[in-house]
Amino acid sequence: MATTKAWVLHATEPGSELTRGQLTLEQIPVRRPGEGEVLVEPLVGCWEANMEHAISRHPVDVARQRGDDRIVLGTCGVVRVLAAGPGVRGLREGQQCLWIPFGVIDRNGYAERICAYDAPGSPGLLCGRFVTEARLLVPLPEQSRHPVERWAPFARYFTAWDNWRVARRCWEAQVDDHWDEPPLVLGWGGGVVWAQLELARRDGFRTAMVSGRDSRLAAIAASGATPIDRREFPDLDYDVARASGDPDAMDRHRDSKRRFVERVMEISGGQGVSIFLDNMGGGLHRVTLQSLARESVLATVGWKHGMRLSNLRAVECIGRHIHVHTHAWRFQDCARIRDVQESTGWLPEINEPVASFDAIPQLAEAYSRDAFDSYFPLYEVTPA
Repeated sequence: MATTKAWVLHATEPGSELTRGQLTLEQIPVRRPGEGEVLVEPLVGCWEANMEHAISRHPVDVARQRGDDRIVLGTCGVVRVLAAGPGVRGLREGQQCLWIPFGVIDRNGYAERICAYDAPGSPGLLCGRFVTEARLLVPLPEQSRHPVERWAPFARYFTAWDNWRVARRCWEAQVDDHWDEPPLVLGWGGGVVWAQLELARRDGFRTAMVSGRDSRLAAIAASGATPIDRREFPDLDYDVARASGDPDAMDRHRDSKRRFVERVMEISGGQGVSIFLDNMGGGLHRVTLQSLARESVLATVGWKHGMRLSNLRAVECIGRHIHVHTHAWRFQDCARIRDVQESTGWLPEINEPVASFDAIPQLAEAYSRDAFDSYFPLYEVTPA
């Protein structure tokens, strides 16, 4: 059987401590494509939060959970078709495609398990080639005016499209479409929020985004959104303040929270946030809730730093706050979103170097430290 190079994450032994894992470069077997399958080679991928979750083994060892001795990560990127198995139609050798990493799909087209993460036996992009179901490939437009590097983070944009679609419809369900002034959409998070805010601006909302890094604040301002410097509110995190043991920590927290809400009211005309895109959660959840307008939406599609949330149910009911939780996107929307991206240019600008395949461990380590200015750190597997 043929083999290919791959960065592999091994499972821990049952009962052992869940310490951070290491990627190792190995040769793994590659079989020939069967009925309805295609052999592909990854071109460019985008590093995702789920890859960091898997390597850090937090909150679980994904490889062990899958029942696999080792797994290959990499859920988002562009691949090239090498060979098609029997019964495959509409794909040809050399064609560049988006690989849709949906391992298990429910009856409505939404992902339940993700390839290269929690879908058992599934492949990933951190290898020279792999076999996948042909139906999971969405061809890029012929002679696309956008390079493959801009397409590589497509999953964040597809996810943004889906979450924004649901969040806006929920907001419109209880708010008259006559606006005295543009409602505020505010977000903190990463690449998904960045993509959503562009959709919000196109839909006529005013937008704002929080960051604590000068380069990102400059990019937010250049995009047309209002930048909010996270460093001006150093004690916003309730969980950190509560656990600090410092008797003055909660007073500092309340001061940061008060000043943050005042800033929100300033840029929203005193109304608060109509749609808050919060993919952070955790100790920031309380200030998110207190920043909401009446008849508003709290939308989340991630759980980067806080999986468990709590709220006062009566307050949320009285404020008519709709909480929206989504994951990934609807499979049947893939081609539609791709076509919107191609025609409108709703893709990220890539301004940082693309990491080589040999530098994958360094990329993983840098991501764990949040060392990137870009929301879309890329890596190359095979030259396009």
